[in-house]
Amino acid sequence: YTAHSINSADLQTMPTVLLLNGPNLNLLGTREPEIYGSMNLSGIEEQVSAVLHEHKIECETFQSNSEGELIDWLHQHKNADFLLLNPGALTHTSIGLRDAVLGIEIPFLEIHLSNVHQREEFRHHSFFSDIAVGSLVGLGVKGYLLAAQFAVDFIEQKGTSAGTR
Repeated sequence: YTAHSINSADLQTMPTVLLLNGPNLNLLGTREPEIYGSMNLSGIEEQVSAVLHEHKIECETFQSNSEGELIDWLHQHKNADFLLLNPGALTHTSIGLRDAVLGIEIPFLEIHLSNVHQREEFRHHSFFSDIAVGSLVGLGVKGYLLAAQFAVDFIEQKGTSAGTR
């Protein structure tokens, strides 16, 4: 990963994509690598940021094991242009996080490293897929990168920029 220098004038006009990861995703790289892969979360965040920065799109990332912190972070970033969301286990349980996503009115993709439909029955239901622009499941880290490219295309097609939503 190479850091990209961005001057402050660019930041004022650059669109913003949020990358939000839920509970236990801080354990990526060590937790069940046969299911979730060997890359850690910071590696994923760096790769996604690099894809977005190539297109002059800012990326803000956050991970928490606390539902309330995830909701508060979304509320604080409600002016973003797009959201890449891996709610982790909250996918199957959190009406509160779903309501926060609906409340901020940011288009988003739902991302899961593993194919949740090939796993336990309780993982088959998502509180987010019906309100998402789309869902990427079972593609590993590649799913995050495809989601980032989709966000680029979505923002370019909409002609959005930060502050003009």
